[in-house]
Amino acid sequence: MPGFELFGDLERKEVNDVLDNGVLMRYGFDGMRKGHWKAKELEAELSDTFNTNHVQLVSSGTAAVSVALASAGVGAGDEVIMPTFTFVASFEAILMLGAIPVLVDIDDTLTLDPEAVEAAITVKTKAVMIVQMCGSMGDLNALQAICSKHNLLFVEDACQAIGGTYEGKPLGSIGDLGCFSFDFVKTITCGEGGAVITNNEAFYQNADHYSDHGHDHVGNDRGAETHPFLGYNFRISELNAAVGLAQVRRLPEFIAIQKKNYTILREAIARIPGVTFRRVPKGGEESYAFLNFFLPDLEVARSVSEAFKTNGVDTCFHYYDNNWHYIRKWDHLKEQKSLYPLSKAIKTALTELQNKRFPQSDHFIGRNISCLVKLSWTEAEVRERAFKMASLIKAAI
Repeated sequence: MPGFELFGDLERKEVNDVLDNGVLMRYGFDGMRKGHWKAKELEAELSDTFNTNHVQLVSSGTAAVSVALASAGVGAGDEVIMPTFTFVASFEAILMLGAIPVLVDIDDTLTLDPEAVEAAITVKTKAVMIVQMCGSMGDLNALQAICSKHNLLFVEDACQAIGGTYEGKPLGSIGDLGCFSFDFVKTITCGEGGAVITNNEAFYQNADHYSDHGHDHVGNDRGAETHPFLGYNFRISELNAAVGLAQVRRLPEFIAIQKKNYTILREAIARIPGVTFRRVPKGGEESYAFLNFFLPDLEVARSVSEAFKTNGVDTCFHYYDNNWHYIRKWDHLKEQKSLYPLSKAIKTALTELQNKRFPQSDHFIGRNISCLVKLSWTEAEVRERAFKMASLIKAAI
């Protein structure tokens, strides 16, 4: 991760196909494009990759979450349970629909704690959204059981976890809807892009129409299409889809490289007293895009993080002090710094969030270091990095 590190002839060929026919828009212009439909081809490839019936490409992972929720009827005043550890896009996508993000604690999987989810359910809860952060998953069976018990939507944000599996199923394909990001720093990239996947025909049709101004996509005359309901513009372009088409065909190659590099790094620090690793639920396999480990306490984690930075060990993150991925620094959310007026229900929920504490999440994120695994490292570079990481951790502990 990320896939742009290994751009090559396959990506250039797909992009040049689009430039040669001159049609950059994914819909319409049938005669001009001479049979080239990169977005449609990518959706078919992703359907096979995720073993799912329906795929709708969109403009970003953030758009994917909003489109997924909207396609299932989530909107104004509905509560969506989500984790304290994620990217800000998770709550942005919820707020865009007028829905209310309800943040709950994570556990040692670094995503939703099922007990915290159960405790947060109210009569307004419409969906539970797990975010498969840093290449791995939470207790999906337990979370799915909770959703079934309370008749809630189960949504998987697998934007950082393409290639991971649970009980033999691709992450993203287990819930009612799955969401992916193909932005520039993901394992497979379109430059910008995302996808909604589902086995629910109605949700797919809604996502297909909603993401393109409500177009029903019936017939061959775009101007004659009807609009069964309101929609917006979350389309991907043919150029972006072309890059992704080449990249998704290389996903097994990328996962194999990530696993090899991940394993070298993990083995180097596994025997250090005081180092433990995130829990991967039984039956789960990470995508190996990140190596996540815990240190004894917050102070040691901060010390190791600083030592990594000082000594050139890049791509490692201590999210406790990060502005973008953990609730501690989301002051713009808590203080309702919005360019447009927010609903009374959202304002009330965010006001309550100002004084809410998450000691369990602090316990795990405060001690966690997350290291992105690059595809372009040579084996010698990985081993050198592994030795340096182990030495710096031992010195800090």
